[in-house]
Amino acid sequence: MARRAKSKKCLKIFALIYATQHGALKVYKGINLASLCESMPENTNPYEAAVEQLEAVEKILGLDPSLTIRLKHPRRVIIVSVPVRMDNGEIKVFTGYRIQHCHARGPFKGGIRYHPKVDIDEVKALAMWMTWKCAVVDIPYGGAKGGVAVDTKQLSKNEIERLTRRYTAMLFDDIGPFKDVPAPDMYTDAQTMAWIMDTYSQLKGYIVPEVVTGKPIELGGSEGRREATGRGAAICAREAAKRMGLKMKDLTVVVQGFGNVGQWAAAVLEEMGCKIVGLSDSTCGIYDPKGFNVRAVMEHKEKTGKLRGFSHGEEITNEELLQLECDILVPAAMENVITEANANKIRAKIISEGANGPSTPKAREILHQQGVHVIPDILANAGGVTVSYFEWLQNLHREHWSESVVNQKLENYLVKAYHDVVKTAEEYKVDLATGAYILAVKRVIDAQERLGLFP
Repeated sequence: MARRAKSKKCLKIFALIYATQHGALKVYKGINLASLCESMPENTNPYEAAVEQLEAVEKILGLDPSLTIRLKHPRRVIIVSVPVRMDNGEIKVFTGYRIQHCHARGPFKGGIRYHPKVDIDEVKALAMWMTWKCAVVDIPYGGAKGGVAVDTKQLSKNEIERLTRRYTAMLFDDIGPFKDVPAPDMYTDAQTMAWIMDTYSQLKGYIVPEVVTGKPIELGGSEGRREATGRGAAICAREAAKRMGLKMKDLTVVVQGFGNVGQWAAAVLEEMGCKIVGLSDSTCGIYDPKGFNVRAVMEHKEKTGKLRGFSHGEEITNEELLQLECDILVPAAMENVITEANANKIRAKIISEGANGPSTPKAREILHQQGVHVIPDILANAGGVTVSYFEWLQNLHREHWSESVVNQKLENYLVKAYHDVVKTAEEYKVDLATGAYILAVKRVIDAQERLGLFP
């Protein structure tokens, strides 16, 4: 009973905290994982949730636990105390982490986040989930994650730079182009990656652009990286439409969350022939059944910082926007915006999850029962890490690909990944989220078994 209670708690926290990969699993061989997530405590740590999620797939696949035991533990846990001289001369010490989960399929890959609530269990969970995300789109990376417990809003730009350089220097022996390749995450950006690249290069003695991805274009960053996550969500939506026998011409689209991901998802879907009838940000939603000119809306958002005040369309709430009748819905804002309370009011045919965890487990179950084709975030928003992989390849070969080349390669990877997930889901008679997770775990285990155990 104690074990079952723990499992329930962990599955619940997976659903509510899991903000980087995917969501719920359906009933399979008597395992109703979505229902287990209901009415359970929410105070379990995310790493326990990640382990329990792996154990659930282990049971579905009927795997020998000896095949997954190594994947329940990160390969390496690095904790560093990062001393930084502040602008006033005071020295403060921040705690930094780098967790390297599994490198059976290639170098470790994962973002670095700066946030006051960063802790070891969060980073361990995110590293494990990154392993699955890379595997589901079949790029040769393993999962990693890093972070520093710091509130960057309280630091000057110079203090953030000193923090970044010191943190990088302390991880010098543990990162590298063929060891571990960091990227931006929460409250880090292209400038942060430039500082990491420069610090690593200074210590190495020569320029090493391939040590990080997500860099400025001037330092070896990739064309198309900014648009990649939104473009990936659009490509997945298009593949789903094809599978359902729908033509993109004049399909209606609603995008919830008009940040970077939402803007580019809307722009690319418009290029594909769709009509964008609803958009929203934190200030409001706007609706026009005749469709919006997405570039005009993007220009308005860039000038004013918000959608409110755009000259066309009816202003509506975010909740009303989610419930609009449409062919494609792209939730691209926050986690848990589609819940048990509103899932039965969703009138979209296809949902492409541009955000991390935008729907809860129970909502996914309801949507599946209603025949809504939900493309899980572990697949739909994987365009970013895929183009990060392309950036790494370009840096290794000292090449710079055109945007058209990057976009075509992204298309090839995501189309294949979508159909691989569909095939897996059909084979195991589960929804796409479950299929994506099963596919990822199987790929990692296959690689691990081929390598064997040394000594």
